[in-house]
Amino acid sequence: MDESRLSSSFGAAAAAYAEHRPDYAQPAVRWVLDAAPGPRVLDLGAGTGKLTAALVALGVDIVAVEPDPAMVSELRRALPTVRALPGSAEAIPLPDASVDAVLAGNALHWFDMAVAGPEIARVLAPGGILAGPWNVLDDRVDWVAGLERISGSAAIGPRDTRSRWRAATADLHLPRIGEARFGSPEQAEFPHGQRRTADSLAATLATRAGMLVMPAPDREAALDRIRAYLATRPETADGEFTLPMLTGVLRVRRR
Repeated sequence: MDESRLSSSFGAAAAAYAEHRPDYAQPAVRWVLDAAPGPRVLDLGAGTGKLTAALVALGVDIVAVEPDPAMVSELRRALPTVRALPGSAEAIPLPDASVDAVLAGNALHWFDMAVAGPEIARVLAPGGILAGPWNVLDDRVDWVAGLERISGSAAIGPRDTRSRWRAATADLHLPRIGEARFGSPEQAEFPHGQRRTADSLAATLATRAGMLVMPAPDREAALDRIRAYLATRPETADGEFTLPMLTGVLRVRRR
């Protein structure tokens, strides 16, 4: 499927994204910032501000950049004190060497690193950090593994599970062509969770790009399968439960 169509699919579901997508484990964010040479942080591809909120809580000097106007509007509504700018990884509206860390929450895989790599390196101070956090499902848990099988790759893909996220993200900092601007990758994962009901978990999965671009009848059929499965599991059939997750992070340093 066309990557540009997938990456531009979120705006129409910005309110649902803001409501249902999970936040990020604070220890994961601290792990990134501990390696940065200073406190100036860019949240790149910030979406509705899920990662931005975690950065705000840590008291860093933050600017958010996001290309989709609907997502920026949600971010500004939720976090009115944050400086939020229109822009993209391939055209960052910041001066050279103006930040110490660039974080891209559930977004690094959308970047054209042949263009974005030099641009991110440009805005990073010497020794600065680029990091991609992803919230992944803990498929060591039996019912979560079953949910992955039922949902299909449009809802739960290779970057979305503990068993596969490392392999799926290990080289995302590298351009397909051209010079690599960052050093050797480090990966780490941190326990996380999200309170959900069966309906709200289905709504969360409905915000995945692969689901958003499905024809409406196919999307509804997939969501019906997910809801039916959750209704059969004692862990999820009745009321609220904690969705077992981790925040996995790829961290690289500017050369």
